Amino acid sequence: MLTPQEIEARLERVLLTVQKPGRYVGGEYNATHKDWDAIQTKVAFLFPDIYDIGVSNVGMKILYDQINQRDDALAERAYLPWLDFEEVMRENEIPLYALESKHPLVDFDIIGITIPYETLYTNTLNALDLSQIPLKTADRGPEHPLIIAGGHTSTNPEPMWPFIDAYVIGEGEEVIHDIVDVVQQHKMSLREGLQPDAAISHTDGETAASQKDAPRSDMLKKLAQIPGVYVPSLYEARYMDDQTIAEVIPLVEEAPKRVLKRIVAKLPPAPTNFIVPNIKIVHNRATVEVMRGCTRGCRFCHAGFTTRPVRERSVDEVLEAAEKAVESTGFEEVSFLSLSSSDYTGITELVEKVSERFPDEKLSVSLPSLRIESVSLDLMEGLKKRRSAGFTLAPEAATERMRRIINKFITDEQLLETATEIYKRGWTTIKLYFMIGHPSETIEDVQAIADLSKKVLAAGRHTVGGKAKLNLSVGTFAPKPQTAFQWVSVDTFEQINEKQDLLKKELGRGIKLSWTDPEDTVIESFLSRGDRRLSDVIYTAWKNGAKFDAWGDQRRYETWMDAFAEHDLDPTFYTHRQRRVDEIFPWEHISTAVHKKFIFQDYQQSLEGEIRVDCREQCFACGILPIFKDMRRENPGKGWMCPEVKVRKKKMIPVENK
Repeated sequence: MLTPQEIEARLERVLLTVQKPGRYVGGEYNATHKDWDAIQTKVAFLFPDIYDIGVSNVGMKILYDQINQRDDALAERAYLPWLDFEEVMRENEIPLYALESKHPLVDFDIIGITIPYETLYTNTLNALDLSQIPLKTADRGPEHPLIIAGGHTSTNPEPMWPFIDAYVIGEGEEVIHDIVDVVQQHKMSLREGLQPDAAISHTDGETAASQKDAPRSDMLKKLAQIPGVYVPSLYEARYMDDQTIAEVIPLVEEAPKRVLKRIVAKLPPAPTNFIVPNIKIVHNRATVEVMRGCTRGCRFCHAGFTTRPVRERSVDEVLEAAEKAVESTGFEEVSFLSLSSSDYTGITELVEKVSERFPDEKLSVSLPSLRIESVSLDLMEGLKKRRSAGFTLAPEAATERMRRIINKFITDEQLLETATEIYKRGWTTIKLYFMIGHPSETIEDVQAIADLSKKVLAAGRHTVGGKAKLNLSVGTFAPKPQTAFQWVSVDTFEQINEKQDLLKKELGRGIKLSWTDPEDTVIESFLSRGDRRLSDVIYTAWKNGAKFDAWGDQRRYETWMDAFAEHDLDPTFYTHRQRRVDEIFPWEHISTAVHKKFIFQDYQQSLEGEIRVDCREQCFACGILPIFKDMRRENPGKGWMCPEVKVRKKKMIPVENK
């Protein structure tokens, strides 16, 4: 393996031959550099997409900050090269390396991979291959780094099970330290000559792991005992005759039957010493997370189900973090992040105090996720003093029937009134997020999206004249695990094309329309609810050239279909099949602390068009409060937003609470 000095020398010869060499040189302002030889444990955080996207990922910023606070560990970063530099790397035998030290990733003790969406799966394999690390857990020895993964895709880790040594389920601020501690203790025991536990058998029933692999097997079993850590190789999936899951069972006593997600009771201080990128990136701004979780209960929203409970930072904490971030980076925009920024209880006070704290600075404020029903006039007045280019709202559906189905009920009048007030306060562009493909949607529901959008633009032109613009982003719904719609099928290509064609025809001048490619929706859908058999499909698709699946010009849909055919699997089994109400899902052994009976009841209420109000107004016994009651008791205060109210007396759907 090349040394950092050798990698540097080769980079000097080739970097000027590729696009945006600034992606690959490191040395950014605020990057953390530690003495490699003086540090006990080395962690590389990998985002399996290009630098332009990955450097602004909030999860990586948090974990990078957490590890670099330790005196006994260091954290560095790596991103996937674009196609031109990948070709150069392979030609010149340059392994994937960390930007800070130029050490190849194989030199690290731990590689933590953030996988927020499923279309990064083939990129993840590509990154491991470029790192010259065996792709499968079973082929790695004690000389290889521990490969851990996290992110929203971890709520169904099964499609990637043979490639990831351990998954973090839930939030990583605390569990990453537990993992580092176990790795350190394990390495110390090996140095001291202690005997590891007996090796475990492979899940396919073949011979037991070799003596050489015993130390690694021992470490994996220790990791499995950390709350919130899932070690896929210690489990086996069994199937029924109809190819659905019968059960996923642990193979060793150290592995729990169900892995409960980790959460932090109180959000730790937000990172503020952000890396200032070398090149223009997608989100070039300071970010402060004001709130985690959401109480709205939108039935399609994976994050809304899986990040419960809601925890907030105080206004003073957020202001202090924003001030430090702007001072340490020089960014001229700060984004206050949450799943629903206007639901943050201190949002109006926060925006007002930002203006007081930065009176003479040209600092713009963005709130990337706003609820129409919680955008107040006071909030608009505060934002207009610090406004960025546009104002974004997410109605998602345009008819009362669809809004009731997805549990996002607003009226046309609310949207039009809010849009008018936004235009009045100086914004000339509004962006609306809609979604097609919701369960039981008709073509009339799609027509309503076009009709309502025209009314919004008309309201804008009545208010500010021809300057009014409307951007319309129409995604296609892909059902996600651990949500109320995990039972439903995905629209077919024919259905998606019909709906998109209608919108393209109906929406003309003044409305800029963007949409999701149907192939992207289908790929996302079979990966998000896949089982362990999908791992062979993922590997074969990658081997045959699939990567950057989220990039429209790189997506190879036929390569995926050929991979399904090679392994005698039908993709429609995972996409267009309505699930049985009693079906066992591949992710049953992964718990987000939201009971399955609650999720199923919510699904049945969607069929009846019944609305659940905001959880802050009424508790519906989803499971969060009793599971985390001790943690909440030890951390009282305004940070936790679940209500202290009695559960509504209502007949529950008789589904086993798994």
